[in-house]
Amino acid sequence: MRELDIIGVQMDLGASKRGVAMGPMAIRYGGLCEGLANLGHTVHDCGDIVPLSEGESLPDLRYYTQVVDVNRRLFEAVTHSLARGHFPITLGGDHSIAAGSVAASAAHFAPRGGLGVIWIDAHGDWNNQESTLTGNMHGMPFSAVCGHGPDCMVDFGQGPVFVDPRHCVQIGGRDIDDEERRRMKAAGITVFPINVIDRFGMGEIMHRALEVAGNGTAGIHLSFDVDAITPEAAPGTGTVVHSGLTVREAFLAVETLAESGKLVSLDMVEVNPILDERNKTGILASELIQSALGKVVY
Repeated sequence: MRELDIIGVQMDLGASKRGVAMGPMAIRYGGLCEGLANLGHTVHDCGDIVPLSEGESLPDLRYYTQVVDVNRRLFEAVTHSLARGHFPITLGGDHSIAAGSVAASAAHFAPRGGLGVIWIDAHGDWNNQESTLTGNMHGMPFSAVCGHGPDCMVDFGQGPVFVDPRHCVQIGGRDIDDEERRRMKAAGITVFPINVIDRFGMGEIMHRALEVAGNGTAGIHLSFDVDAITPEAAPGTGTVVHSGLTVREAFLAVETLAESGKLVSLDMVEVNPILDERNKTGILASELIQSALGKVVY
């Protein structure tokens, strides 16, 4: 059993719609801490990081002052968690916060062989300030942690440690910008879009993903955006895309990661209670985290 640190981040400035800042509480209300404790883990709820009330913004980096500040504080919190030998669970908030959590895990595990990343999301999150169509920074963190910008999301004066794209996997993509797609291909990350999952099944996809992210690394960071799941099952998110993962495909993905023993940190992001139905998405996010930490069907 593990010592788990729950770190909430009340951030919605990286997205186009407000409300996802309340995601951490919705996931907690979904039974997260109680469920993890019932599995035998020791759970430390570290509270929430709250963004600055004011900051600078640019058309191609909207609210960058608050986004960078939150990521710096999250970087410090995850670094502290890992230094104590704990397992950090970051609750979003929008996906811009993954820049801080992944950057911290990458730095911690660099001396031990590096970090692999599995990014489950309807979107690529591989834009930077040159390629973005919206300026929304929740579309940039995967690019940032791999060293392809924006550097401000991961460089807080500590000298960032970037994740090797050869150990990065994107799963469930079905709404990827043209320029973003070109940047992902040029960087060399492995992508299993929704049509490939349809063809081979999630079991085979996760086997391949673990080979890419797990072989030759010290562990795997999971960054899970609930918009990867089809919106009928997860309506409480701000950037819905039709025809996503089924609930069982989502659970199979995290169950396979749990069985691998390679998971070292994770994010669960983009739960928006304002758009949800009786906390349906918050409960699902809670259950997915529990399954990633060892909850089994039988």
